Amino acid sequence: MAFRAGLQEGLPFPLWCQGALEAVQVLFITVLVTLVPALAAWASGAWAEASWVDASVIGGQWWLSAHGVPLERSADAAGGPGILWFVPLGLSLLTLLLSWRAGRRLARASWSHQLWQGIAGAAIVYAVGGAVIALLARSAASSAAWWWGALVPLVPVLLGLVAGARREAGSFGRLIGVDAADRIRRASQYSRWAGSYVWAVVRAGLLGWVCAFALSAVLLVIRLALHWVDVINVALELAPGAVGGAVLAAGQAVYLPNFALWTLSWVSGGGFSVGTSASFSPFEAHAGPMPSFPLAAALPADLVGAWWLLAVPVVAGIVAGWWFLREGENHLEESLQLRFGPRWLALSASTLLLGVFVGAVAGLLSVVASLLASGSWGIGSYTDLGPHVWLTALLLTLEIGVGTTLGYLVAPLFERDPVLDA
Repeated sequence: MAFRAGLQEGLPFPLWCQGALEAVQVLFITVLVTLVPALAAWASGAWAEASWVDASVIGGQWWLSAHGVPLERSADAAGGPGILWFVPLGLSLLTLLLSWRAGRRLARASWSHQLWQGIAGAAIVYAVGGAVIALLARSAASSAAWWWGALVPLVPVLLGLVAGARREAGSFGRLIGVDAADRIRRASQYSRWAGSYVWAVVRAGLLGWVCAFALSAVLLVIRLALHWVDVINVALELAPGAVGGAVLAAGQAVYLPNFALWTLSWVSGGGFSVGTSASFSPFEAHAGPMPSFPLAAALPADLVGAWWLLAVPVVAGIVAGWWFLREGENHLEESLQLRFGPRWLALSASTLLLGVFVGAVAGLLSVVASLLASGSWGIGSYTDLGPHVWLTALLLTLEIGVGTTLGYLVAPLFERDPVLDA
């Protein structure tokens, strides 16, 4: 009777099992997204001498690349040995979104002190799945070590799980079972001011970088629209056929976030490289041999001297500075005024420091994003692809920092004080 009652009420489901099932769902969808195009391309005759097993291996290697796993090219590969590591960020974003959804579901199914069980179950299953794919997706031309297949995919998956769980919980304090409000109440007033200021600066830096990236993405879309005929002509020269053309278009689309980050590097003045013999920036362009990649037809070789586009990151910084003013968390100015007296001195010093801090946050984000958008095809001269990381970060720090300073100073001219206007 007790057993029948248990079946009627529902058997207890361990949280680590639910995490494992969530990981299986993410694995299944991401494998499907990479395997189906590979098999479709094979069926359309893309690899004439290959079997469906070879096409499946290629799909598995696409899955590994989408998760940031480096592939080692053998000496038998066309072009010789090398390391292939060029992450299609569009597919990586898909993994993040699916993991974010799984994290929210796990947070709803657990107490804060139990959440680690679901995340651990999901991580173990995903690591095992990645190792199996790395072992199966081996060819004479390229392969990946199974331990890289197990460990590297955990980075986007764990980020997505934690971000989704945090979104569901509402705060990191609730996520780990800590009463954050009580801790804040016990802190001194100066500690609360400092914490609020630092958090506002971090969000302003993030906003500045996101605005610069969004504007760069718009510029990329405009550039592609203006050179759409050139892009189509390069695609037609490859003669992919109907199915192959659809796979080729999808393959271009998953790299659009990478190219948007390249555009951001370009508008900052830092520029980017397409191999060791080609680089582009607003000040100079060296167009070496280009790959048969349709989107390469829109490279900005004809925009040398378009220095006015350097205003894009400055505009993003102005938005960040304006937002910071509306947030009302400039406690540094209040502290400096209490210590040194004259408001003009406190305003000048705090505004300059605000530009430095916000620009530094945006610069750090730029380093991470540029590294993710960079890579190597491991073939010939195509061993250096992507933004000039450190120069881009330095210039974005300066440009967004200057824009933040201007935005914070100019915003009061357009903002209305509801108390004084009442």
